[in-house]
Amino acid sequence: MNTRNLLIGPTVFLVAVALIAACNSNVRETTNGGVFTPEIQPLPAQLSTYEAMPVPADNPMTPEKVALGRQLFFDERLSADGSRSCYSCHVCEKGLTDGLPKAIGALNKQLPRSSPTLWNIGYHKEFYWDGRSGSLEKQALAAWTGANMSAKADEIVAKLNALEGYRSQFQKVFQSDATPDNVVKAIGAFERTIISGNTAWDRWKAGDNNAISQSAWRGWNIFQAIKCNNCHDGVLFTDQQYHNVGIGMDQKEPDPGRGKVTNRPEDTGAFKTPTLRDIAKSAPYFHDGSVATLEEAVDIMLAGGKPNQYLDKKNLQPHKILPEQREDLLNFLRSLSVDDCNLTKPPLPQK
Repeated sequence: MNTRNLLIGPTVFLVAVALIAACNSNVRETTNGGVFTPEIQPLPAQLSTYEAMPVPADNPMTPEKVALGRQLFFDERLSADGSRSCYSCHVCEKGLTDGLPKAIGALNKQLPRSSPTLWNIGYHKEFYWDGRSGSLEKQALAAWTGANMSAKADEIVAKLNALEGYRSQFQKVFQSDATPDNVVKAIGAFERTIISGNTAWDRWKAGDNNAISQSAWRGWNIFQAIKCNNCHDGVLFTDQQYHNVGIGMDQKEPDPGRGKVTNRPEDTGAFKTPTLRDIAKSAPYFHDGSVATLEEAVDIMLAGGKPNQYLDKKNLQPHKILPEQREDLLNFLRSLSVDDCNLTKPPLPQK
């Protein structure tokens, strides 16, 4: 996707705002003779907020599949020790991260990188900080069976199939019992509905001149003038590319980042550009969580990153701005906070 070509018009935006509650509202449980019955909702209109979201041919989205995926996304029973769900690393109040410098997985395993946000993840083509996964479904499977959740997939699906509330849903959605493949397909379908389209900046772009402050408006102009949008591009605020900004390169054994995936020396220490949506809530920053505050992160970028052999000097140049301009820039970034994240745990099948 060329994010420079993504546009958000007033009409589309207003539709997205009107229907965003449908995406984020709870899945309610009703009973029919003691049988778990999820509330099925329409697919959210936000799937075309920016442009039509690419959906894999082998995993078309349906309301029933999304409802099932949402239950699985919040179900701690998918992890090896029952301690965490997908949501555990992507919580609303932390900008859909976990607020930790580096994630902690099931069985209390320390992970090597921080949890990236899930906002607008369905528009991405590659996943993880180094882009090693080529689909949401592959990423979900890796996180589920890897250190994040440490699950033995076959054992977990056996437990899911023992719950009629889950088994009946899998039969309806996939015409089969739960399998590792259709578990991650359902989760991927739900994750494609996690879309940010209602921030103060979005409302201002849609025509509400009072949605952001004059300081934030000046900050938006500074953001463009100093070419922050070289990498934080388009309405997704990411070019989905990989850049070395110097973070962690002073360590004894620096994380090779994208270089380990491509085996190209020039990709050493390069990591995927994070979106700036909800950035004010998603501290600490960068792939290793080594930067505690938004102010410090901005200062590092204004300095042109941290010097090292592989620094992306094409896109990173030092910029000296006045203290009041720095505050304007920070206020623009704060205007990208998502106002209506309401991902809450739905009722889950218990039998």
